[in-house]
Amino acid sequence: MGNRASRHRSDPSRGEADRRPPPSPARPKPQAPPPRKESPEIPKPASAPPPAVGRVLGRPIEDVRATYTFGRELGRGQFGVTYLVTHRTSGEQFACKSIATRKLVNRDDIEDVRREVQIMHHLTGHRNIVELRGVYEDRHSVNLIMELCEGGELFDRIIAKGHYSERAAAALCREIVQVVHSCHSMGVMHRDLKPENFLFLNKREDSPLKATDFGLSVFFKSGDVFKDLVGSAYYVAPEVLKRNYGAEADIWSAGVIVYILLSGVPPFWADNEEGIFEAIGLGHVDFSSNPWPSISSVAKDLVKKMLRKDPKERLTAAEILNHPWIREDGEASDKPLDSTVLNRMKQFRAMNKLKKVALKVVAENLSEEEIVGLKEMFKSIDTDNSGTITLEELRAGLPKLGTKISESELRQLMDAADVDGNGSIDYLEFISATMHMNRLEKEDHIFKAFEYFDKDNSGYITKEELEQALKKYDMGDEKTIKEIISEVDSDNDGRINYEEFVAMMKNNSTDIVPNRRHK
Repeated sequence: MGNRASRHRSDPSRGEADRRPPPSPARPKPQAPPPRKESPEIPKPASAPPPAVGRVLGRPIEDVRATYTFGRELGRGQFGVTYLVTHRTSGEQFACKSIATRKLVNRDDIEDVRREVQIMHHLTGHRNIVELRGVYEDRHSVNLIMELCEGGELFDRIIAKGHYSERAAAALCREIVQVVHSCHSMGVMHRDLKPENFLFLNKREDSPLKATDFGLSVFFKSGDVFKDLVGSAYYVAPEVLKRNYGAEADIWSAGVIVYILLSGVPPFWADNEEGIFEAIGLGHVDFSSNPWPSISSVAKDLVKKMLRKDPKERLTAAEILNHPWIREDGEASDKPLDSTVLNRMKQFRAMNKLKKVALKVVAENLSEEEIVGLKEMFKSIDTDNSGTITLEELRAGLPKLGTKISESELRQLMDAADVDGNGSIDYLEFISATMHMNRLEKEDHIFKAFEYFDKDNSGYITKEELEQALKKYDMGDEKTIKEIISEVDSDNDGRINYEEFVAMMKNNSTDIVPNRRHK
């Protein structure tokens, strides 16, 4: 079957050419959000031409080669080439997937690229997902700058090993399913899980495993049904072949990978795609051939529960991570796994009030493509489309994201996210409380937040300026202001300078030194 026709592209960080099966016939695709609108331009003299805007991302074109030096080719696909690139200032190396815009011939192709960028922004910060560091569109290509994975594909390690020991297979399965759990809890279905799409960060035996290639991924809500035939033959779920499926299809694909990790061969095998699909439809899984007789019953139990033909009977990602074969400590835990969004809200709850307001300023300055995934989640919780989330909507919405939460914790999260204290969470408050903290690695974001507080442009946030900013959100009481200044003002001069502000925003990390001074 292969991947859909318009997405046969090279993937970042690979050390060799893309080896996907032949593309499938073209098919209808979900509508991607329109490109974000740029803020109004300041009128220019008639002689100055307007800035050129890229037709894929809808943003001003930017020369990626001004920031990165391009090196050797790492991989090649139908739509583009992946290069090793070096940041001109820091010397840090990355992988750059350059997608030739001339090959994006129809609207579907453009929407695919746009959605891939949006989903990678949405999933940012997970240990087991390749990090998107930046996106540039110039006159010829869209360039995705991504973390460099030098350890090769999981596929290649399986070939080299034959198959893994149970202990090693369980550790890899845990990492794969953690990716699935994070994706599903964030409202994303991967749709092309296979060993070629998991890369090792480095060549060490204990290297982290990173999921990559979100070109077939889609946003989904609970209950959504998909009909497009996508994926790769050996890993595709039976309900995908029937063109009627949901997120459970990812669990099946992960189950096929675990079967291969343990045995070295796929569970459904034939000389051609038609034969593979027939075997998948029959759903018979061989546990009698070698090495299965010597594999533990608990390992077989998990594989069987991941490869149940009826998707509704399959384990969820959270249930798999609590399975005895997978658990690191061997003990079943009654504590439910938190969804990614819930973890981020808890992190936000623990912040001081200055940082909460600062994050709201940062949220206002994020691009549409960075937050479109969170916007979709907000809309799914805001069931009455009022533009705000009430306590009742949060109570009903969080379980849909795959998490259970106590009433007291729910109220604490509501109070924390409701920065202006009006009893509901508005869109900006939701983005502030759920965006990943790596947004704060961009100093431009921190600088804009600092400027918001430093009204007189002195280079310091004074007690009066802090009070003025926090009063807007009913936070400007004397006790709160004293607490913030004593926590953030490291040189004890009674005010907050830019370096102190950066340290607070970056969790007082000692390895970050601000390189811009506030004038």
